Parts: sequence; C-alpha cells; structure tokens
Amino acid sequence: MPYNWRDMTAEQRAEALQARHCAGQPWHGPPHGLERHWYHLSGASYEHVPILGHSPRRMAEFERSLLSTLAEPCEQVCVWCILPTHYHVMVQCRSIPLCRHVVGKLHGRLSHGWNVEDGAAGRTCWHRCLFKEIKTEAHRWATINYIHHNPVHHGYAELWQDWPFSSAGQYLSTMSRDEAERIWREFPILDMGVGWDREDS
Repeated sequence: MPYNWRDMTAEQRAEALQARHCAGQPWHGPPHGLERHWYHLSGASYEHVPILGHSPRRMAEFERSLLSTLAEPCEQVCVWCILPTHYHVMVQCRSIPLCRHVVGKLHGRLSHGWNVEDGAAGRTCWHRCLFKEIKTEAHRWATINYIHHNPVHHGYAELWQDWPFSSAGQYLSTMSRDEAERIWREFPILDMGVGWDREDS
C-alpha cells in the first residue's frame, strides 16, 4: 500500500513527521537572479510501483540519501519532493555526467537493499532518471511550483505543507501567503511534466 498522507491516522502522521524531522534536511531557499546550470531532476520507480513509498521510514531515508548524494556533484539543491513512486529535485550542477553517475550508483545500492528487505531478489526498482535544463527565471519559478504541487496533484495531500518529504513547508515559511499565491498565479505549471514518464508526473 503506498504511503498516502490523506489516508493516515493521526498516529501514522506523527510517525511520518518524526521520520522527516530526523532527516534534518537543510533549506537553501530558491535561487535569485538567472544563475546558470540549474536543472530539474526527475526519477521514477519501474512501472510506477510504490517501492519507494513502502513506508515513511524508507521515504525519509531515501530523501536523506538523495540530498546527501547530490551534495557531492551539485553546487546547490534548491527544492525537492519525494513521492511513493517518483521524485523531483531542482539542482545547480556544472557536471550532469557526474550527477547522473552518482544518482545511478545510489539507485543501484538502494535497489539491492530494498529487494533484500522486501524478499524480491532481481526486481527492477527504477525506470528512468531525467535532467531538464532550467532556462529562464519564469521556468525556474514554474518548476518550483510544479515540484511542490506534485503531492497535491497526485492526491497524496490536500496542501503543499501537509507533505513531509518535500521542501514546500520550509519554502512557504520564508514568505507571506500573498507572495506564495502571487508566484503560483504568475508562474503556472500548465502542462509541465506531461509525458516525462509513462504516466503524468
């Protein structure tokens, strides 16, 4: 059963929040200006099976591992969202081959561990990992909106800040509600993400 915030009891939500809190992920804030080398990184589980969403613990551990891994090849990790079947991150990175390499190694290491844990030897865990360049300031803000809106889009949460495995709560804490709503209206996500994988993500 995939992790779904809306279907969880108060006790399960508290457990998920505690797992997220223990991850202690830093908040860097969205970039300012038109710095170069920004990319939208997306990764998906094979056939969208919720292997990643096996439990809040697994999602918290993946979030911690992914951000730690990206710290090596990337100058900055700006925003992110981890979902039961896929994830999105916006990073500033000068070497996509190196970034792709370290993420591939992370996928391989975690696949082995999860398959042992789930008694599913030989199972394919990951489908694909894509990098899309952020080319303009408008594209950057639309991507931030898209990433933070993903849990709501997929029905896992009613509000951005309800989803524990995301930078949305920290992002929203840095601005007023009016400013967040202005950015949402001014930089709509439109059909962003359609077709990046075999399902709308």
